[in-house]
Amino acid sequence: MTTAQTDTIQLDEIREGAIRPSPICPTPVAFSVMAHGWWNLTFLHWRVPAESVQRLLPPGLTVETFDGSAWVALVPFEMQVTLPHAPPVPWLSSFPETNVRTYVRGPDGTTGVWFFSLDAARLGAILVARIGYRLPYFWSRMTVDRIGPVVTYRTRRLGPSPRGVRSELAIEVGEPYAAHELGDLDHWLTARWRLYSATAGGLRSAQADHPPWPLHRASVRHLDDELVRAAGLEPVGDPIVHWSPGVPVRISLPHRVAYG
Repeated sequence: MTTAQTDTIQLDEIREGAIRPSPICPTPVAFSVMAHGWWNLTFLHWRVPAESVQRLLPPGLTVETFDGSAWVALVPFEMQVTLPHAPPVPWLSSFPETNVRTYVRGPDGTTGVWFFSLDAARLGAILVARIGYRLPYFWSRMTVDRIGPVVTYRTRRLGPSPRGVRSELAIEVGEPYAAHELGDLDHWLTARWRLYSATAGGLRSAQADHPPWPLHRASVRHLDDELVRAAGLEPVGDPIVHWSPGVPVRISLPHRVAYG
């Protein structure tokens, strides 16, 4: 069997849902251009109608669903960015970040993350990400504080428009999950290895590679968020919550996405 035939079979299995979500990266990054640390991270996920997400996606991307729904996430965390084999510069390379994201399939059926927005507290990092990866970053004032088991994330957007959008989240961290306690939905929501972005010339993509997430139980103590609504979505009900101490991440160069 040729590699092309194998890839076609794998793609068909993915489209038919025969491949179960896995916490292990299936395609390690061979050459990384950046090393990240995604630390003290919370995932909040809500069900949303697939059509409400699809209308916000660029041509070439299709919303991915689980259990009949699309999902939107609010993901605040502490970011650390370094070049490979280089030490971090504490003030410059460590800062809070908050993402609003959903899950999509590219033209070839490959799954990944679509970011509606990424708020970060370092203007230099924002400019690099906007230019190099074409990601919709916003400059924001942000803090992350922890007192015992309670972690509080605060975000207030400085610009550009919509200026003043804010988010405040406090969660209480619980016990870690054992591997056998995590199901397909837990992995489907958290174990993502590719990001997509859009340019005038078409879609771009980059890969991420990291160890499996060490996930903990968590509960929401307080939530007052405007970031998800600013993206054009209205989540309903209580979110699914996961917290993680974090993982080291290797990031690839972005590349253009072929349309076949």
